[in-house]
Amino acid sequence: MASTGAAVQPDTAHRGFVTLSVMLATIMQALDTTIANVALPHMQGAMGATQDQIAWVLTSYIVAAAIFMPLTGFLAARLGRKRLFMGSVVGFTVASMLCGAAQSLPEIVVFRLLQGVFGASLVPLSQSVLLDTYPREQHGRAMAMWGVGVMVGPILGPTLGGWLTEYYNWRWVFYINLPFGLLAWLGLATYVRETAIDRSRRFDLLGFAMLSLGVGALQMMLDRGESLAWFASPEIVIEAMLTGLFLYLFVAHMFTHPAPFIEPGLFRDRNFSIGLVFIFIVGIILLATMALLPPYMQYLMGYPVIDVGLLLAPRGIGTMIAMFMVGRLSGRLDPRYLIFSGLVLTSFSLWQMTHFTTDVTAWEIVHTGVTQGFGLGLIFVPLSTITFATLAPHFRNEGTALFSLMRNLGSSIGISLVMTYLSQHIQTNHAALADFLTPFSLGLRHAVEAGAYNLTTPHGLAALNDEVTRQAALLAYLQDFRLMMWITLAPIPLILLLRGPSKSPRAAADEEIAAAIE
Repeated sequence: MASTGAAVQPDTAHRGFVTLSVMLATIMQALDTTIANVALPHMQGAMGATQDQIAWVLTSYIVAAAIFMPLTGFLAARLGRKRLFMGSVVGFTVASMLCGAAQSLPEIVVFRLLQGVFGASLVPLSQSVLLDTYPREQHGRAMAMWGVGVMVGPILGPTLGGWLTEYYNWRWVFYINLPFGLLAWLGLATYVRETAIDRSRRFDLLGFAMLSLGVGALQMMLDRGESLAWFASPEIVIEAMLTGLFLYLFVAHMFTHPAPFIEPGLFRDRNFSIGLVFIFIVGIILLATMALLPPYMQYLMGYPVIDVGLLLAPRGIGTMIAMFMVGRLSGRLDPRYLIFSGLVLTSFSLWQMTHFTTDVTAWEIVHTGVTQGFGLGLIFVPLSTITFATLAPHFRNEGTALFSLMRNLGSSIGISLVMTYLSQHIQTNHAALADFLTPFSLGLRHAVEAGAYNLTTPHGLAALNDEVTRQAALLAYLQDFRLMMWITLAPIPLILLLRGPSKSPRAAADEEIAAAIE
């Protein structure tokens, strides 16, 4: 059986410095998943690019990170986890500086590609290091600290990106990574221990190629599907076929090859397998809602970009409060109860959002965001803990990479799903509302009599159509929020399949030995 490197013994003397170093690397990578989004219009103007061309700034990063993330386990085994971690931090920081200094669209796309390559392993390695740094009974606290970076980073990214772009320059969206990278590298070099190197493990090139091509085709399909009208486009049809073909070949290869790229033994652990399903759904909820709220607030409510960022920031505060609270409760409360409570709270906040109007107050946006962030915080930390509670330590590097990959795939699929659902329902709602606008419509007649619309002029008809489109969009957003609510409730029955925490340290040790023997 191929190993991914033995776990290191917990270093209690430098645990705080290790945690700080790892957190800096995590926050740096997590911020970059969303911080560049709000700067895209400014980059587009500076580079003289079209809307489709500038989208490659995001696509290149997402695709590269998705392809190289599963490679983390193998590279950590062959190079050593510390060397890989430090090299990834250096590469990511340098690539960030090059992105900030880019003078043309091809340059920034290539440098963003490099950012994705080096950043792919940062989050999985940070989770793996923390799991090895803290003893099993403190894994909940460790995952709480790690989760702050992973969950809050993407939430605060648009706020920080908007502020930097508004008051400085879009290039500072990338330059901001320099201090994070330098401090993270110094901390890793000084305090993190190296793991054993497994030079006997061979690289499964065919398995990696199949997975990379499958994930890459899926990400391309999700990123470009909405703009190309999905399966009406030959490109999307081809990408969908390639996704299905390569992922099927990868699964068949994994279960038949003597030394596969990803060990099938990972999936024998029930908690880990169910945890992957859960984190996929968490990924959908985490970024899909964030993709809906900014355009809702800007286009339907007229908020400027800075105010949108400020009103969304409390969502991250709710997440942090929940994570620190869960960290203190770790070991005292069954994590399955916390996951259930988090799913209920998150779905409740989405239910509240289905009652939004164009006159919704800032307080309603803030308190539903805090509730939703708090619910996600209740889910993420115990889920991260229970997913790896019974997984053998030598699987942690590969396991954390798959865990992060599933979260990212969930986010990509979630964003594509809600944006497609939104676009389709805007058209459907517009047609349905327009059916009511007849000469016999009492409401329309009253509006005309009150002078709101003049249906005898092109300007008056255009104004009426704009209002119908606005109301159709409002209904479509509410329908999206309702869809998200049902998606959040769907995995609740899976909680019954999760194994609870061990009753004693002796039982935990017995489970670890049994998992290692497998």
